[in-house]
Amino acid sequence: MDTTPPQPPPPAPATPMDGVRFAFGTLTVLRVRVPRWDREAARQGMRCAPLAGLVVGLAASALGAVLLALGAEPPLAAVATVAVPAALTRGLHLDGIADVADGLGSGKPADDALRIMKQSDIGPFGVLTLVLVLLAQAAAVAELYGEGWAFGAAAFAVASVAARTALTLAARAGVPAARPEGLGAAVAGVVPVRSAYGVGAAVVVLAGCAGLPEGVAGAVRYATAVVLGLAAAEALLRRCLRRFGGVTGDVFGALAETAATTALVVLALG
Repeated sequence: MDTTPPQPPPPAPATPMDGVRFAFGTLTVLRVRVPRWDREAARQGMRCAPLAGLVVGLAASALGAVLLALGAEPPLAAVATVAVPAALTRGLHLDGIADVADGLGSGKPADDALRIMKQSDIGPFGVLTLVLVLLAQAAAVAELYGEGWAFGAAAFAVASVAARTALTLAARAGVPAARPEGLGAAVAGVVPVRSAYGVGAAVVVLAGCAGLPEGVAGAVRYATAVVLGLAAAEALLRRCLRRFGGVTGDVFGALAETAATTALVVLALG
């Protein structure tokens, strides 16, 4: 007689709408009902991460455009634009890059560095990195708004999408979690490699399309900004994997800010 207990059925495949809800529920403060928190939903959700970035980027650009229309100078509009993603993510990505900077700068073994990152306070490396990142973003956006509100708005939206695309790539199969708990563990390795790179390639193509109103040079400018933003995030990811042994929620936040900042700087220099 077989005494093996019956195995629970595998979870039903997540629908694209489950993924959209998961992406917006975890990557923004927007009030979205998330009925599923399993890895199937996480897989779809991380594929949809660029969509959350698009909504955040458009909301930020809209505020900047309104301020410019009311007579504000580009620096003020830029500060307001940069502040919107921080508000719509509860500052989690900024907190992540500050914590990662403290962990990497500590010179401690992996376990100690992860403990430092988990603390609620921010150390000197984190403060310095946070200030430089925000200054770089605001300065780049001000430069972009100086070329015209439409150009600045489109550039910021593209950078925001690039930021969340970096999360899709970091959630690809083969990238382990540094801890057994937390958001990093929930999404680590959930996206098939081909799917992750497919999303990345699609975003690069769409970014190029966003630059077409400026001609071929504009298309190349936008696509290059996204490619370099994702490359910078990948370099940081590899550094974190060697240093911490895997990814955490803080690492994901740091990757997003790195990709966004790099893309904005490249666009401003273009």
